[in-house]
Amino acid sequence: MSRYLVTGGAGFIGSHICEELLRRGESVVAFDNFSTGLRENLEHLSGDLKVVEGDLRSLAAVEAAMRDADYVLHQGALPSVPRSVADPITSHQVNTEGTLNVLVAARDERVKRVVFASSSSVYGDTPVLPKREDMTPAPKSPYAVSKLTGEHYCRVFYEIYGVETVALRYFNVFGPRQSPHSQYAAAIAKFIRAMLDGGQITIYGDGGQTRDFTYVANVVEANLLAAAAPGAEGQVFNVACGGRISLNDVVTTLARLSGTEANVRYEPPRPGDVRDSRADVSRAAAVLGYRTLVDAETGLRLTWEWSRALGSGG
Repeated sequence: MSRYLVTGGAGFIGSHICEELLRRGESVVAFDNFSTGLRENLEHLSGDLKVVEGDLRSLAAVEAAMRDADYVLHQGALPSVPRSVADPITSHQVNTEGTLNVLVAARDERVKRVVFASSSSVYGDTPVLPKREDMTPAPKSPYAVSKLTGEHYCRVFYEIYGVETVALRYFNVFGPRQSPHSQYAAAIAKFIRAMLDGGQITIYGDGGQTRDFTYVANVVEANLLAAAAPGAEGQVFNVACGGRISLNDVVTTLARLSGTEANVRYEPPRPGDVRDSRADVSRAAAVLGYRTLVDAETGLRLTWEWSRALGSGG
């Protein structure tokens, strides 16, 4: 049995990672300040789980949570491009300084490996598709800058201190437990909530913008592979399905699943938004052994069914 520290462990992605680790019989410490994570995301879990309330901005809190950890899966962050545009200082403090605290503590605790949750937003709005890890980053938002900075810190800590790090660039992750309630909630969660409530879906732009929507099970798998794969240390990998779907097509699919007609309102694009995104996942396949477990359309169906069962859109 290995001991895993999952930062942001009560969050959408973090709680799914905790769940899978516990299913595999591992020991898990879920670290979260519950600003966006929810205790209820962990309440159904059983096994060797310790929940620690703390803030990434406190090095002492991170060090205490990391004691005796073998691996760190660093999911903790303040998500959302629009949120970072509205409040760049807090995004920097949590995402950049918080990641630095995690790496310092990992170095001092001599953990075996740190897996860092980065983002496809680091690519910016370059027209070349698919996005490859060797492309020059061009972040368009403070959130994207914070994630790219975290990647650089990971590489530097590997090269200077010998801390094994792997950075995973997530592409538009969705699935059960993703909250639709915040004004900064992700598109699919908000769309499903609106359709369940008989409300209006808001799309910023013309809806033709495309994303490599990635069901959460694929991200969980990538994290566990990245923690163990030989030769992955010091590298960056895309995590996605390798396809793209427009927001209009997402709405059409959800309308078919619900058996109702969608009510869509279009608004001007938001600052920092990217027009098109699609990942090349060949490096992750070759080095990590990564493959898509659940395609986007199947993921939409599973997420819709989960949300409908809750009766409130998540």
